[in-house]
Amino acid sequence: MGFKCGIVGLPNVGKSTLFNALTNSNKAQAENFPFCTIDPNIGLVAVPDERLDKLAFISNSKKKIYTTITFVDIAGLVRGASKGEGLGNKFLSHIKEVDSVIHMIRCFDSEDIQNVNSNIDPVRDLEIIETEMKLADLESIQKRLDKKNRKNVEDKQLVILEKAMELINEDKNLKYLEEKFEKKDLDLCGLLSTKPKLYVCNIDEQSIKNGNKYSEKFIKKFGEKNTLIISAEIETQINLLEDVNEKKNYMEMLNMKDKGLNSLIKKGYDLLSLETFFTSGLEESRAWTIKKNCTAPKAAGEIHSDFEKGFIRAETVSYEDFVKNNGWIKSKESGKMRLEGKEYIVKDGDVLNFRFNT
Repeated sequence: MGFKCGIVGLPNVGKSTLFNALTNSNKAQAENFPFCTIDPNIGLVAVPDERLDKLAFISNSKKKIYTTITFVDIAGLVRGASKGEGLGNKFLSHIKEVDSVIHMIRCFDSEDIQNVNSNIDPVRDLEIIETEMKLADLESIQKRLDKKNRKNVEDKQLVILEKAMELINEDKNLKYLEEKFEKKDLDLCGLLSTKPKLYVCNIDEQSIKNGNKYSEKFIKKFGEKNTLIISAEIETQINLLEDVNEKKNYMEMLNMKDKGLNSLIKKGYDLLSLETFFTSGLEESRAWTIKKNCTAPKAAGEIHSDFEKGFIRAETVSYEDFVKNNGWIKSKESGKMRLEGKEYIVKDGDVLNFRFNT
């Protein structure tokens, strides 16, 4: 499984520039006027993982296949979107289709790039977006709780929807729902406001090292845990450099430890409780994305449903032992390869070979 992240925000905050940088493309128009993105742009990005590079080298694999992440550049939202303002309903319907939301927040001054509001205020901008998402959820909840529709809603979902409506009406944070109810039940309700969120403060080049007054204000309000400071423009410039050493030198000059894409993926994996296992052999070495606490049969099912149905055992070696023993054969000879059964919880970095009945 990969995962799909929707990039949202007010018009002209840098969503399309970030999308183009993350996907290393020019798919998304990045023009200086509201709503230059109407239909969502979609980009599939390989997740960089040095461990896979090492495994492919050890196994002398003919192919190397990274796991992927999908980015969706969604049209800019404005106040009143839940009532159809701007591209309102279209915008909100696109958010429903993603696993997580990247809130792109403008944290830079520019006389050249229009701002839909009179001043730069990242806290206000996020509150506009989240309010519109809540209002859209409220309308959806009211329809589903209507007498003629209630009979089609499961009891568990009714409880969640009623609580969500109460929280929205009282202008309270829907975080309570995540603490009270299981994620799988929340997901079935399809509420926009409960989707996992990352915040990206888009800053200017001069602020890349320490941020600026806008990003500081935002972090003070919403915290650092799910917040990233990125310059979409800098990410674009890095991608324009073809030579690896030039990219490295440029990043060192800017005191950048890592590319924004890599940082965003790491945060995204933590946010969605994802991890990676590997398969590795002569034909191919491949990375696979799974949820944390995934059992071996479920992991096998990521490769093919027949693997899960006919699962017998999983030949298992940790990444560290696989590298230390230079592959499968010596890992087995040294006793580092284990046979794990149906109850085994796959760990991040496990190298697996599945035995199954056809």
